[in-house]
Amino acid sequence: MTDSDDALLPLDAVRPPASSKDSKGAPVPAPDRPVARVAVDSPLPHLDRPFDYLVPAAMHETAEPGVRVRVRFAGKLVDGFLLERAAESEHDGRLMPLERVVSPERVLTPEIAGLARAVADRYAGTLTDVLRLAVPPRHAKAESEVPPEQEPPAAEPPTGDSAWDAYPTGPSFLDALRDGRAPRAVWSALPGARGWAGAMAEAVRAALDGGKGAVAVVPDGKDVALADGEFERVLGPDRHVALTADLGPAERYRRWLKVLRGQVRAVVGTRAAMFAPVSDLGLVAIWDDGDDLHAERLAPYPHAREVLGLRAHRTGAAMLIGGYARTAEATQLVAGRWARPIVAARTTIRSLAPRVRPAGEDAELAKDQAARQARLPSIAWRALRQGLESGPVLVQVPRRGYLPALACRHCRAPARCTLPPTRTAVPFPDPPTAAAVRSAGTAIPLLGAPSAGPSAASGGATMGRAGAAASTEGLPGAGIAAPDAMGAPAAQGSDWPRALCHGPLALRGGHAAPYCRWCGRVDADWRCPSCGSPRLRAVVTGARRTAEELGRAFPSVQVRTSGRDGVLATVPDTRALVVATPGAEPVARGGYAAAVLLDGWALLGRADLRAAEETVRRWMNAAALLRPAAELVVLGDAALPAVQALLRWDPVTHAERELGDRAELGFPPAVRMATLTGAASAVRQMLEEVRLPSGAQVLGPVPVDESGLERAMIRVRRSGGAALAAALKGASGVRAARKTPDVVKVSVDPLDLI
Repeated sequence: MTDSDDALLPLDAVRPPASSKDSKGAPVPAPDRPVARVAVDSPLPHLDRPFDYLVPAAMHETAEPGVRVRVRFAGKLVDGFLLERAAESEHDGRLMPLERVVSPERVLTPEIAGLARAVADRYAGTLTDVLRLAVPPRHAKAESEVPPEQEPPAAEPPTGDSAWDAYPTGPSFLDALRDGRAPRAVWSALPGARGWAGAMAEAVRAALDGGKGAVAVVPDGKDVALADGEFERVLGPDRHVALTADLGPAERYRRWLKVLRGQVRAVVGTRAAMFAPVSDLGLVAIWDDGDDLHAERLAPYPHAREVLGLRAHRTGAAMLIGGYARTAEATQLVAGRWARPIVAARTTIRSLAPRVRPAGEDAELAKDQAARQARLPSIAWRALRQGLESGPVLVQVPRRGYLPALACRHCRAPARCTLPPTRTAVPFPDPPTAAAVRSAGTAIPLLGAPSAGPSAASGGATMGRAGAAASTEGLPGAGIAAPDAMGAPAAQGSDWPRALCHGPLALRGGHAAPYCRWCGRVDADWRCPSCGSPRLRAVVTGARRTAEELGRAFPSVQVRTSGRDGVLATVPDTRALVVATPGAEPVARGGYAAAVLLDGWALLGRADLRAAEETVRRWMNAAALLRPAAELVVLGDAALPAVQALLRWDPVTHAERELGDRAELGFPPAVRMATLTGAASAVRQMLEEVRLPSGAQVLGPVPVDESGLERAMIRVRRSGGAALAAALKGASGVRAARKTPDVVKVSVDPLDLI
């Protein structure tokens, strides 16, 4: 072919191949919206903003908002989320190009991105930290699976009476959900064996019938299993997904993708489900919002109730806060008319509530004088014996383990570990100069190497005081002696105390020796430092010891335990003694015939702002599992407000009184509070530098424990919560920009204030 024949060829045949770079090696920008705003995975608060990158022409089709990308940031390749595409950038210089699009799957929806930003601002955190909670890690195999083409058919509407018919405003709440409206309610669930999961499933079904999606958040896996079964019965098979942490990364991501792709529109799960990407959200629900499992353990420590409230406000969705008891936060929403109460009539409550009998009444104690000292008074034994005649009975024990706390039997002093710490940092002398070495005429052994003294000759035993003094004589820092055989630094000429562990002692079993709960070692030769007695007594009895005692008292009855070692979801309706810790009570088919709530003082006596509220919640959660009019014995004084709330089954009045007391004292939720925890100097420096909003009050700092950490509390009005979070985030950013070594933990509205 001659050169003249080139003119006869099509233009595409002689055009050079397309390239993502121009003749000078610079990347060719995308033809449309060439700027990508990326949320870079960086935990530094002063870098909590989107960064602009150039979208190469080769990534124009795949670099869509919501995808995972890899970018170069501060000289390193890091992950990020593409938030949006723009036509131009405010940056005047040259933009770095995107390195690659990890996956074309748009895993971050605009609604979840906006919610994550709002949560980060609410809790003085960063967007990256919230996105780490909202979007699960990618699993390529699950992402590549082809989704089914047909949506599963809906189940037939449940026949029979609705669980919401027992509440005067229940049917109107369901009607509002079916009509696509956004009612907000605080639901006080009725006790009884019917449970709460069926009613919540009906509310979700009403939202789906209205053409909307729904998200339900429950405390733990046991509650997820109960709700999962009811959701499948009411909604139909494959109409919802259950999200829990124990699914494994592949299965969890597979179910999460079903929600993202719109294959299902109903989600139930633990607190991670609060960020489920349900499209066209119509209902967010949370069960038992007072459970501390709803509070995230990772920064910025959001609470599921607050996140769902933000989500309902931003999307215009309905919200349902349910529980047998009521928190002060939910009561605050009702008092502010943000939500309406759903409460049954008093006659209905009386017909379903158990018969509560306090064991601390004077009349009962007069009949049974031994009950003043006994852990299980005769009234409790009678309730257990009579209940076992017709079914299972429940015994709630506040503490897990066998005997988690011990004391001296003679003087009642708390039993603490008398062994030395497992490891002690010993101050060593400064490195000597060459002149000092020559004048001393001795060799300097390596740190940790055996000395050539008498101890080494005897098989490498620990160096004693005399050997230590001899080996360091004449050297700088010779006044610092090595530790003695017990591990305590024995400084010459000083009053250095002997270092001991001092951890609390406990027992793992009836024939076991006491062990330390701090260092984990057995202290078989323990003697009381005060009186010298070697005998111990139990201060607190755990669930396993209680089960052992009940097994001996009722030898022909099966004893089942549910707690940290293994949580039972359900138990049959046969005769059995079920011993459970709070929150681990299994559901009995048909309900329990009787129940005993032990050691009420252990719950009410905790040094916690929410001690009374938490006690009522735990008691009512257990009492709600009983049959109607079943006998319930609570070991507590009938004059206490918490016991009175259980007696009358009136959590609303108790919550209103609790909210009033907190408002008078200036505690959440009547105010907004934040805590700063860290090294003493770091906390004080941050308090001096932060620009607090007007009217802010600083309490502390005070020591947290013996580790040297301190904590300060900052209190503002509810209207100043956003300004406080912004100020604390700015102060954290300044410290991060300075590369300050000491980290200060910032927590907004934490559960553990006291």
